[in-house]
Amino acid sequence: MLCPRCASNQSDDIKFCTFCGANLQAVREAMDMPEEKKFDWSNTWVAEMFLSGQANELRKREMERQLGITPAVKRYNEIKAGVIVSCVGIGVTIFLAILMQGIAASARPEDAEILTRIWVAGLIPFMVGLALIINGLVVSKRMVEIMERQQEGPKTLEEGSAPRGLRPADTNEFIPTNMSVTNQTTRHLENAERKTNR
Repeated sequence: MLCPRCASNQSDDIKFCTFCGANLQAVREAMDMPEEKKFDWSNTWVAEMFLSGQANELRKREMERQLGITPAVKRYNEIKAGVIVSCVGIGVTIFLAILMQGIAASARPEDAEILTRIWVAGLIPFMVGLALIINGLVVSKRMVEIMERQQEGPKTLEEGSAPRGLRPADTNEFIPTNMSVTNQTTRHLENAERKTNR
């Protein structure tokens, strides 16, 4: 090994240079260490701020795909959240109704009328939960169907769809067709012969 300080040739088993005393063990360890990864701004939250809406949406979809969050899973979670929020709304409504009845019993008559109606505030989370359930059952169902159709893509020739373009000239693949050019011509000739025979 060459000493980085004095450039003298040293054996690999000594820890310090025999000429200048440089720590050769530390040099060996530094050379054996893997190169540190350079800092990449594209992997930070700063880069996410500057992404366009479309790029951010694509990145979000890719992350969801890697985590296994499909549109069907999102729909299920939305319905589940709606049920939970609706139940919380019902619970809050019942709690406020009972609590305010007790408070209103000891309040002045003009205040009691207001206090007995505070239970209506519990209907807000109930309605939000109901909206989530309806959205999950109706709107998100359509979104799941659309996403499934997009993921299926176009059918192949084996599934019976017509070819979308010409095949390469060097192919030996037989492309079945649903009709021939002569089908319509033959029908016209048969009709013409019947008319002349009459």
